[in-house]
Amino acid sequence: MAELILRKTDLFTCDAQSVAVADRYPQRVFAEHSHDFCELVLVWRGNGLHVLNGRPYRVTRGDLFYIRAEDCHSYASVNDLVLQNIIWCPERLRLGVDWNETLPAQPAWRLGGVGMTLARQIISQLEQESAREDALSGKLAEALFLQLLLTLQRHRYQPDRAQAQDESVLDRLIATLAASLNRAFDLDAFCAQHQCSERSLRQQFRQQTGMSINHYLRQLRICHAQYLLQRTGLLISEIAMLCGFEDSNYFSVVFTRETGVTPRQWRQRSGSGAATEAPV
Repeated sequence: MAELILRKTDLFTCDAQSVAVADRYPQRVFAEHSHDFCELVLVWRGNGLHVLNGRPYRVTRGDLFYIRAEDCHSYASVNDLVLQNIIWCPERLRLGVDWNETLPAQPAWRLGGVGMTLARQIISQLEQESAREDALSGKLAEALFLQLLLTLQRHRYQPDRAQAQDESVLDRLIATLAASLNRAFDLDAFCAQHQCSERSLRQQFRQQTGMSINHYLRQLRICHAQYLLQRTGLLISEIAMLCGFEDSNYFSVVFTRETGVTPRQWRQRSGSGAATEAPV
């Protein structure tokens, strides 16, 4: 449990309020913390490092997280990171709904442009309704919250999986990058396949994420390497290969430059080792 705990008494307007919207425009660096409520995190723009239960995620436009009350998370290395938190108290929900059916076990997901547009519309209504204090506002807020969860359930996809074909080229690019952690990525081939301008795509990517395509892919690979160093007993050379680096010495140079410590130091600091094996 994190030392810093955010309390519902500080973020909800009254003891009866079950759902609220907390804007983060922008989200700044925030120390590790937990809550006595649950939280949805949806990233609209920019980039940052989101560490959830010790696992680092390089986040940008379209990233979606389901945060339980007992989870610990923090934000670091933020760059114009714009997100919204939808917070709720499960014990206060009054609609006769099995809320667990809409909440996945896996915390990290992504939304494409279509899902983001629909979610933004619902969140805007939810933000207005949750701020009202009339007799029906609580029920209407919960109904909108249910609509949001079902919309997210319909449109979310795993970060390394391709999404629906009606999504934008930018959405497909981000999904393809996440699926290219252990192999080379050919931007020319991607643009030819999707019949788009490489220059325009590079500009759009930087505008939405605040990063170049190569920098984002490198950050994804480094985050995956951090996870493998912490959770597995794989050799550093094996981890380098699994993260798209054919040369383990070059991997160590890049890892040290991006994190400030060597892969071996990261493993030692995280308290992991060969005794802890986890699936890759």
